[in-house]
Amino acid sequence: MTADQPLKSVTRHPGRAADRILLRTARAGGAWTVLLLVTATLSTVAQILFPALLGKALDAVLDGAGGSRWVIGCLVAVAAMAAADALFELAAGVGAARGVALLRHSMLGSLLSWTGPGAARSATGDLVSRLVGAAGEAGAVAAVLVRAALSVVPAVGSVIALALIDPWLAGTFLLGFPAVVVVLRTFTRRMSDVSTRYQEAQGRLATALLEALAGRRTIAAAGTAEAETRRILRTLPELSRLGHGMWQAQTGVAGRSALLTPLLEIGVLSVAGFALSAGRITAGEMLAAAQYVAIGSGVGMTTMLLGRLARARAGAERVRGALSRPALEYGARTLPPGPGTLELRDVRVVAGGETVLDGVDLTVPGGSCVALVGASGSGKSLLAAVAGRLADPDAGTVALDGVPLRRLTREDLRSAVAHAFERPVLFGETLGEAIAWGTGRPVDEVPAERIERAARAADADGFVRRLPENYRTPPSEAALSGGEVQRLGLARAFVHRGRLLVLDDATSSLDTVTEHRVGAVLTGALRDRTRVVVAHRAATAARADTVAWLDGGRVRRVGPHRELWRTEPAYRRVFRGAADVDADAAADAEADAADVDV
Repeated sequence: MTADQPLKSVTRHPGRAADRILLRTARAGGAWTVLLLVTATLSTVAQILFPALLGKALDAVLDGAGGSRWVIGCLVAVAAMAAADALFELAAGVGAARGVALLRHSMLGSLLSWTGPGAARSATGDLVSRLVGAAGEAGAVAAVLVRAALSVVPAVGSVIALALIDPWLAGTFLLGFPAVVVVLRTFTRRMSDVSTRYQEAQGRLATALLEALAGRRTIAAAGTAEAETRRILRTLPELSRLGHGMWQAQTGVAGRSALLTPLLEIGVLSVAGFALSAGRITAGEMLAAAQYVAIGSGVGMTTMLLGRLARARAGAERVRGALSRPALEYGARTLPPGPGTLELRDVRVVAGGETVLDGVDLTVPGGSCVALVGASGSGKSLLAAVAGRLADPDAGTVALDGVPLRRLTREDLRSAVAHAFERPVLFGETLGEAIAWGTGRPVDEVPAERIERAARAADADGFVRRLPENYRTPPSEAALSGGEVQRLGLARAFVHRGRLLVLDDATSSLDTVTEHRVGAVLTGALRDRTRVVVAHRAATAARADTVAWLDGGRVRRVGPHRELWRTEPAYRRVFRGAADVDADAAADAEADAADVDV
């Protein structure tokens, strides 16, 4: 378990993981959960004592004894219930906030710690639904659990009180009570199933909505707004049906309880009437008996609690689904000094039930550049992810300067490896901060000159300076093209001073001239770093010291691009004509990049 995933261990053991999540969440309230238990117990005890005190007060009045002490007792019981309920609500609010925070913190730690193929691929909308809705339902479970656990006490207390008044009253009550238990059990099962399916449907609706919002330009260009609206809303009939199902379950149990409770009251009061006429009980005891029957058989509060518990358990099950994603765990070793030699030995990765990488052996000498080349689906991006430990192989070893990546501390691993991606996401309040983010330090701790050097190396400095606020421009206010965003992503990787640089198709959106400028930096100013580059262009592969040609999840050959190009027709077909580049533009780009320093 890592610090970012406090609930991770809960999902590691077989059994009822959702129930363990609920219990762990309830314990997160600490002293507030204890206060919940104390106040709920006090309120329940006062509720059970009140009918007896009321009966005593009535008997005292009828006997002409005044009964003031019993009336005071009734008032004390009412005051105790009111005070206990107020404190209970306060503790419930604080405990729920802590429980929800625990769940969301742990879920975020799990979701953000793994980007590899071994993770369950849930849609973004569904994940947001789990973080917001499911965590909200499950996080407030402490108050529900306490109330539900104590809900049997009024029934048991009522039976004992009836037995103390007259055993025949308790016997009459117990004859009809099993029917109440059956009604509640049926309701709980139905609510649990419907609640789970309702939350899943909400997740699908959120997913469809976020997909449409992300692709709204495509939708507008295609003129398919109405069709997309229908696609988004097609889950509504199911939500309506499931919502009606929950309503029907609640109204059904309410109707049955409305029938059962009066029948029990009639039965017990009939027996009490005979006992009163026979002189075995008093009028006050008969009033108390009526109160105890209502308390013991009333399923309204119990129904509400069971409904909330069913929703909380459904939420916990969806939380478990997010927590059960594989998460990277780190070791305790630190990296020794070294040039950044990368070694992959017999690496195998399985994704979606298929072996994507199988028996990969590759050594990248420190300070050299290797291009990963292969047809679509050959495993290039996956190999790049494994090389920088964004994913772990199912078998085999990946080591940097002789140390397996699994054994490195988080700090050593992430300070040694930098990444750039095909579709980078810019974090930070300004473009300067978005670049400095690659250092893992606040922007005010990173020299502006260092940020600008990285931007120049990525050929981003020019367009950034043309913006009104240059490096202080918020990313949301900069109308950036795909290539410009890629260059900022490269700058973020270049500002990182680790010994290994992994570029996963990070130049695919660049024009030919810009790509050659960046390529010249990769093979020039960055030659002190080990570079792993996913290459789709022949020019990119040609600049690398060596090429690892992947085919069918295996390394088919390793060698210089020129040699592979000359001897392997299948290798040439990988690029599909991408080798036709403007030689003059390439030469000019190399000259421009010669003076760049990182």
